[in-house]
Amino acid sequence: MHVAVVGSGFAGSLLARILAVQGHDVVLLERGTHPRFAIGESSTPLANLTLERLARRYGLDDCYDLAAHGRWVARFPELRRGLKRGFTFYRHHHGRPFAQSGTNIERLLVAASPNDQVADNHWLRADVDHHFVRAAIAAGVEYRDRVEVTADVLKTLRADFVVDASGPGGVMARQLAIPSGLDRTHTNAGLLFSHFDGVRLFPEVVRGLPAGPYPDDWAAVHHIIDEGWMYSLRFDHGVTSAGFLLKKRVPGAPEQIWHYLLHRYPTLGALFGDAKPLMPLVYKPRIQHRLTRAAGAGWAMLPHAYAFVDPLFSTGIAWSLRAIERLGLLFEKEGGPTERDLARYDAALSQEADQIDALVAGAYHAMARFELFAAHSMIYFAAVSFAEVRQRVTWNDAESVAWSGFLGVGDPRLGGLPRASLRRLRHVRTPEDRRRFVQWVSKTIAPRNVCGLANRAAHGLYPVDLDVLVSRHAVLGLSRESLVNALPALRGG
Repeated sequence: MHVAVVGSGFAGSLLARILAVQGHDVVLLERGTHPRFAIGESSTPLANLTLERLARRYGLDDCYDLAAHGRWVARFPELRRGLKRGFTFYRHHHGRPFAQSGTNIERLLVAASPNDQVADNHWLRADVDHHFVRAAIAAGVEYRDRVEVTADVLKTLRADFVVDASGPGGVMARQLAIPSGLDRTHTNAGLLFSHFDGVRLFPEVVRGLPAGPYPDDWAAVHHIIDEGWMYSLRFDHGVTSAGFLLKKRVPGAPEQIWHYLLHRYPTLGALFGDAKPLMPLVYKPRIQHRLTRAAGAGWAMLPHAYAFVDPLFSTGIAWSLRAIERLGLLFEKEGGPTERDLARYDAALSQEADQIDALVAGAYHAMARFELFAAHSMIYFAAVSFAEVRQRVTWNDAESVAWSGFLGVGDPRLGGLPRASLRRLRHVRTPEDRRRFVQWVSKTIAPRNVCGLANRAAHGLYPVDLDVLVSRHAVLGLSRESLVNALPALRGG
């Protein structure tokens, strides 16, 4: 089959390479050139598990090594990345430095790995995307850059199938006049961002923090503020990717907005006051986008071309890789994907976009009260940790794993929780309402809570604790002995 893939970010390039390995005739089209700047840098355990499965299935040994920090550094030291040990959250209040009072501290750390060797990574996308393009070319993909893809170009290619990996407002949206579906998206935020040199470490600015399960900054760091939140992703070579997600536009040029927010939140000002942007600050008034279709006869979109919500829970890379895995399986079939296959793919992405949106919209709604935000976030961590453990120890069938719903979609216990949480949060008014909400989350995630989440005694610090996991073997439907025997897989071994 002759396949055209439009867009050569990591997702388009990886899928093009997989299709070439399968024996398809693939052309990869790119409007710009590589290397090029891109954001969307933070990986997760579910993303890395998918990379490992793709590596084994299609003989992509580089993907296996890129799925863990230690293997990446040993194999590809020239590809810049950052150590990501987990998710760090702080709540800041305007006009006041970040403060702590004993265990009453607005700080949450959730570990994603037990050590640096098997940890996740922040991807410096300029390096990583370029690597995937080169690997696709080496696998036999025909690569053309500086191409503006139009109807005439697609007609000239005579492709049997087109994959749109080009991003928002991409080629298929234009060619097929696919209507926007943004009206069903609850999340609404703008983005102010750049890369920076000279960002200070949080413990240098805020002294005496209780020791966490990993160093605070070697994570996806989230600074929650009244206006929204700020991400901070530190790369190993000292550069930091950072940006504000803002619920409402702050007046002024990008540089004025940036300095206004740093002045408004003293601890952020101390962290970033001497940092130098490595490129001009960019402001996008709304980053959410959504279409009404993701696939049809002879075409399909990868997630970022179809829908994007927010980087709050680092869903982008993992969701893209899950879609690549699904399409890879469909193209293994003689004749390629059928209309029924594509309808299934379309429905999956639609449900998952709704799920991500409900989860993120609930988090935005909860940000004003950190105890609500921390409780709501436990729904995300319960969903991904349960899925991760199942994939590591109980699932061997590629079809079942690939088509399992992202973030609990289709799970009778987890599937409805993001929407239910959003509904409840909209009616929280009093301290008693907040207490009941926190209790509700703890109770409702219990059937899938394999990691001891929503535990007040943890004081917001959650390590990878295999003893807790073993004690909850029944949640996974396993005997204690079976789970103990599976521990090497859970350690990344």
